[in-house]
Amino acid sequence: MAPGPGFSDEKNETLCESESTVYVHNPHLDGMKDDILYHFNLGTSTHNLPAMFGDVKFVCVGGSPWRMKSFIEYIAGELSLEDPKAEYPNICAGTDRYAMYKIGPVLSVSHGMGIPSIAIMLHELIKLLYHARCTDVTIFRIGTSGGLGLEPGTVVVTKQSVDATFLPRLEQVILGNTVVRSTDLDQGLAEELLQCSKDLGQFETVIGNTMCTMDFYEGQARLDGAFCSYTEKDKQDYLTKAYESGVRNIEMESSVFAAMCKLSALKAAVVCVTLLDRQKGDQLISSHEVLHSYQQRPQILVGHLIKKMLQTSASVAVLDKKTVSV
Repeated sequence: MAPGPGFSDEKNETLCESESTVYVHNPHLDGMKDDILYHFNLGTSTHNLPAMFGDVKFVCVGGSPWRMKSFIEYIAGELSLEDPKAEYPNICAGTDRYAMYKIGPVLSVSHGMGIPSIAIMLHELIKLLYHARCTDVTIFRIGTSGGLGLEPGTVVVTKQSVDATFLPRLEQVILGNTVVRSTDLDQGLAEELLQCSKDLGQFETVIGNTMCTMDFYEGQARLDGAFCSYTEKDKQDYLTKAYESGVRNIEMESSVFAAMCKLSALKAAVVCVTLLDRQKGDQLISSHEVLHSYQQRPQILVGHLIKKMLQTSASVAVLDKKTVSV
């Protein structure tokens, strides 16, 4: 793809062999003069993406714009990069689809609700990272979920994202054909997050499967939607089967997130707090203050790991300098 006006045409020839690049699997992109990331209000000919985003090492995505702005304010304080109370401009201010914030090597992006919304965002995010020539990127999805057999407030780090039949797959119809993609996530990253939770000692964290559904109500066996054709017993039998298969929480984005990150060679993790135990009810009855404190837990956990990884990276860089000087 031709670079935008005044932008460098150099590729990643200077990358170290150990650095991992972001992959796109689309030969048509090479023939495009300009790639417009429409829902971000960004483009390769209108923005210098390498200059804007080339230093990104961590991406955190979540449903609401407010939550992602809150995350960038939190991580700014944790990393001592800027005043957490400073104003952080929305990079996607020219559109109302998604919100994007950046501080140092951390990018925070909202993705809306459900598989279609996050899939659109991920297509453009992955292309953005590719055009910006980012390397060694780790991506997290933080969010809320319904738990199974867990106390409200427990954080679940996803082992595998499974569908509503408890299988680890994403099914997508492309040109009339059903394509099945893997929903495996990086197990090493999941274990690192679990260890961080132990180090923090602030809340319970478990690793388990996450069921990703197409719907908030009937798709998750709720009894309080506008329509319901099953009984309380049917619901409980289904949720028991889910629990016995290894499912520990339910949400609506993890499968496509896992599948697309795997295709792009992005190290990825899903970190969601449970707001209630779905085997004990469907509606949220906790106070606003309690729910707000629960929602902060994924960002606390992910923020702690980012800080730890950056400190480790800095230590390695110092050792490398000493080795070279010797």
